[in-house]
Amino acid sequence: MNHDTSLTPRSGSLSATRGITQRLASTGQLRAMGVPAAEVAGRSADGGDWRQLLPGVFLLRPGAPTGDDRLRAALLYARRDDAAAPHGPGPMLTGLAALALHGFASAPPPDALERVEVLVGRTRRLRSTGFVRVVRAPESPEPVELAGLPAAPVARAVADAVSGLHDAGTVRLLLTEAVRGGHCETTLLVRELSRSRLLTRPHVMDAVDSLLVEGRALSEERLYEMVRDFALPDPVWNVDLRLPGGPHLGGVDAYWPDQAVAVELDTRAPRQDEDALWSEYTRKREHLERLGITVVHLTPRKLREAMEQQATVVRTALMAASDRQPAAYVVVLPR
Repeated sequence: MNHDTSLTPRSGSLSATRGITQRLASTGQLRAMGVPAAEVAGRSADGGDWRQLLPGVFLLRPGAPTGDDRLRAALLYARRDDAAAPHGPGPMLTGLAALALHGFASAPPPDALERVEVLVGRTRRLRSTGFVRVVRAPESPEPVELAGLPAAPVARAVADAVSGLHDAGTVRLLLTEAVRGGHCETTLLVRELSRSRLLTRPHVMDAVDSLLVEGRALSEERLYEMVRDFALPDPVWNVDLRLPGGPHLGGVDAYWPDQAVAVELDTRAPRQDEDALWSEYTRKREHLERLGITVVHLTPRKLREAMEQQATVVRTALMAASDRQPAAYVVVLPR
């Protein structure tokens, strides 16, 4: 066999060559192509023109692997004997490796990664080795294909990256870029961090608290923009509602007193007490609606991706006010 990387499959074994590249191959792929084990051992030994990067994974050329080689090698390693979960998603890159593919400026490029994290099913008997760290998940998300490689969605990749980071500044940068860069919603990101049991770490919780403050400020700015750009009547902003001489009804982000229409931004983040927070939110909304106040519920994602549609929803609620029974009188106070 010559020493280039053009391996010729033996007759009848074409199906076994799927996924093979010119640069990398697994032991199983080489066997299916008719390459004897002795030749593999000889060419990957010291002085040979191949290099074993991981157990059962070979670089089919001399020299050091590129960052892309390492990513692909990690996936080849993780696909070994992948019959434990034939019906679910296969192995995918996660952590900093996936974030680099997603285009994160705060993640090292593939060439600079010390380790490559690969997400696999919980039942896989696969160990971390070399530069590969195996991450197991009870339920793997659907991967996103980036540069021809399967990668975990941003929220999951951030959580897996954060699990191995102890520097507060780095964690803050990753979380901020995920949201500010429009890669994912704050609520989805915090839900994944909670699911991964990372919200008990003080440096992660500090970064999340800062993120929530910034996320609410950004959502409020988009709400102002929506009212202005779509010529909605000016509301009173960020107010508390009370019954005269009665109890506090809760705060809303925008309120039109003449039409008794309120807008509330849902920037809640899932925490351990999420059920209690959601119950409190629901009780407030139901109480306002019993008093005849229409509550329009907007999420940051709706404002970002479908602002015109949300402006139509608010305008419709304002126009429908004349067809409803008059709402109870409430006191409006600044918040």
